[in-house]
Amino acid sequence: MILTPQALEALRGQLIVSCQANPGEPLREPHITGQMAASVVRGGAAAVRVQGVADVQFTRSAVDVPVIGLWKDGHEGTFITPTLRHALAVAAAGAHVVAIDGTRRPRPDGLSLAATVAEIHGESHALVMADCGSLEDARAAAEAGADLIGTTLAGYTGERPKTDGPDLELLAAVAAADLGRPLIAEGRIHTPAQARAAVDAGAFAVVVGTAITHPATITGWFRDALA
Repeated sequence: MILTPQALEALRGQLIVSCQANPGEPLREPHITGQMAASVVRGGAAAVRVQGVADVQFTRSAVDVPVIGLWKDGHEGTFITPTLRHALAVAAAGAHVVAIDGTRRPRPDGLSLAATVAEIHGESHALVMADCGSLEDARAAAEAGADLIGTTLAGYTGERPKTDGPDLELLAAVAAADLGRPLIAEGRIHTPAQARAAVDAGAFAVVVGTAITHPATITGWFRDALA
């Protein structure tokens, strides 16, 4: 399946589930990621987002919905698919969409965001999702040619405060800017009500991760409530 910009329309108003586990956790195995992805698709996810080349490969064989792939390298700064090398590896693994750092920060390989997006488009059939942290990032990512704009990094780059829940103000601002790209809400969406609020704020689709696929965190929420 080649995911064309036109085919993205099928994701409008839909749920995308991020299936990721941190290094050292019991679920941090590519085949488990694939099984998790299959489970959420059975529950109604219209697409999935997974981290790691092997995870993308296993997930592609486990589901028949679009796979958004990324490669985290490090924990701070520009670490979400930070270079062209990372991006092309994710695309080669089978990702329909490659999620990359879409901020205005310097990239480790020295390439501009526009050059990175152009190379991904030129060397693969994958679309590009720019993970942004501000309205200025979103504008720059759209100008750079990104196919989708995400609010993934809102509250993590120093440009905006880290909100308790999704940054609805940013979502509304990006939606009002009318950048001509699907706007994907992602980040701290922990309840169905927050997911609905993100769509109401202007999101094209919503990514939920932790609240669905991270048992350790979910367990901690209940533990803390009882304490």
